[in-house]
Amino acid sequence: MTPTTFAPALPVGTIPLREWLPWAIFAGLILLLAIYFVGAEEGATSLISGMYVHEFVHDGRHLLGFPCH
Repeated sequence: MTPTTFAPALPVGTIPLREWLPWAIFAGLILLLAIYFVGAEEGATSLISGMYVHEFVHDGRHLLGFPCH
């Protein structure tokens, strides 16, 4: 058998930094907001009154190792 090498039909291009950087910043901010709500939205640091957010993220809080009681 002769070895066969296949070349890609289209050249592979790179994505410029200025195209994906805004999306990376947006995703980072969303992740920080999610970590705040899971880890710190309770008690004195609470932005939303009541226990609605705490109860909604309760199991995720324990899964990630944040104490809540």
